[in-house]
Amino acid sequence: MPAASLPAETRIPVAILTGFLGSGKTTLLNCLLQDPAMAKCLVIINEFGEIGIDHLLVSVPSENMMLLNNGCLCCVLKGDLVETFSGIHVQRSRGEIPWFDRVIVETTGLADPVPVIQTIVTDEDICGNFRLELVATLVDGVHGEAQLGQSAESVKQVAVADTLLISKSDLATAAGLSRLRERLRKVNPGANILDVHQGQIPLDSLLGGEARDTARNVEEIKRWQQLPQGHALHEHWDAHAGDRHDPQLLTFSLSYEGQIRRSAVALWLNMLANFLGADLLRVKGILNVEGEPVVIHVVQTIVHEPTVLSQWPSDDRQSRIVFITRNIPRSQIEKTLEVFAVGESSVTSGPGLAIDPEVYANFAKLAKNFMH
Repeated sequence: MPAASLPAETRIPVAILTGFLGSGKTTLLNCLLQDPAMAKCLVIINEFGEIGIDHLLVSVPSENMMLLNNGCLCCVLKGDLVETFSGIHVQRSRGEIPWFDRVIVETTGLADPVPVIQTIVTDEDICGNFRLELVATLVDGVHGEAQLGQSAESVKQVAVADTLLISKSDLATAAGLSRLRERLRKVNPGANILDVHQGQIPLDSLLGGEARDTARNVEEIKRWQQLPQGHALHEHWDAHAGDRHDPQLLTFSLSYEGQIRRSAVALWLNMLANFLGADLLRVKGILNVEGEPVVIHVVQTIVHEPTVLSQWPSDDRQSRIVFITRNIPRSQIEKTLEVFAVGESSVTSGPGLAIDPEVYANFAKLAKNFMH
């Protein structure tokens, strides 16, 4: 579908803020909420979360809903996330709560952010009215390196992020920060890494609508294109907590020459999500889909809606994808790229990512083979 024909985005953007215990999410969120541009923001926090916003409260307009002194709303999450999103959208439409044009979801420090991402992206009651704009992970500049070595949760928070924010950089040594950045780049080579000084960071470096989303995609792609072909890094973390034993984390990039049929993209994304999803922490890349630059993004079983860029970010027209996996080797993923050729000979007509029976049968055989 040509970029010019894409409808204007009307869904409410949602940003997820995550980070390990003590990383500074309280300070960061409070500073963000002081920006006038956030006056119509709604914040969803866990009932047992660490964010201290009591000093910002003015009144309680409805159950579990707090009005902050700059016009923002804060929703204390006590039940199901789907019910919460459905409820705030109905209340907004009826005028029962102040109008909001943005949502920030804060996850607790020990939380796995993937279920939250999955709910926002895949639940029909949510994704029809809301869209995931950003996943930002705050990393402690002093203790972050040690936490990555001790906690599987902190590694996963880093792996699924679009943007990594390093806090307390003024308290860390230059050598320590250099090691931390190197470690973060190994875990998530496509993410943007920014410093946060006492909770302060320019709002437009994080949020900014579709134009900002596109620019962020382009910047990520440029970083991926600088990675050497076959780039592979190995990460391990210690299982000190209880008897937890986490598998190896692998990061690598692959490229594919030539154009790819839309039907083949659909086959491949479904293959990844259905057969390998539990061990795919993140897949993001740019594909040459029938000549158009299409950004794809997968988090475990969650397949984000592909985004068509208005133009290629560089003269390079090859497809390039970065993978962050749990114990899935590069060789196994390479086999899945054969699906791109499967869709060449038999593709249904029409604008969608259609799949005809013959192509799917070939896909099923290939999927069975690469699983062994």
